[in-house]
Amino acid sequence: MTLARWMAQTLGQLDGRGWRLSHPLVRSYQLAASVAHQRQIWFKRLATPPASFLESPCCRAPFLPLLTREIVDSGLVCMHCGEIMVPFGELAPELQGVLQPWSIRYAEVHGVAHWDEARRRTVPSYEDAMDDAADEAEMLLSKAGRILVPQLCETYPTVIWEDQDECLSVLPEEVSCT
Repeated sequence: MTLARWMAQTLGQLDGRGWRLSHPLVRSYQLAASVAHQRQIWFKRLATPPASFLESPCCRAPFLPLLTREIVDSGLVCMHCGEIMVPFGELAPELQGVLQPWSIRYAEVHGVAHWDEARRRTVPSYEDAMDDAADEAEMLLSKAGRILVPQLCETYPTVIWEDQDECLSVLPEEVSCT
């Protein structure tokens, strides 16, 4: 019961804007959400979430979507169960129009971290290619926080966005939103 109440109160604090996945409050909520999902806290209706959080279609928890770089493939992901909450094709066409080019470009940039040995030999310095990719990933993640998330927040009450790339060694503190 205490966990359910804390989660409902925390949703009230998160309500109305976009949040970085690395924010301490979001990380705490993410940990609590995994435990709550295992215990079916939202399914049992042990607490009432704020009114702006509708029920998610995947697990009946409050609707709290996560924007990742795989938005075109995985859509918006549920912060509670990790399932696809909103498939990409069900997003508004204007959102698809801005998210798709961003996601495609991010996939290209992210792909540098996964080049095979043959592909690495096609560039003079793989380390320089990784540095350039990391710099561009920082810019793309920053764009997600500054431009894409506010557009999603016009449709959804709160959106969490991924603000790091472990494969390219991009840390959250390197991603600016100003």
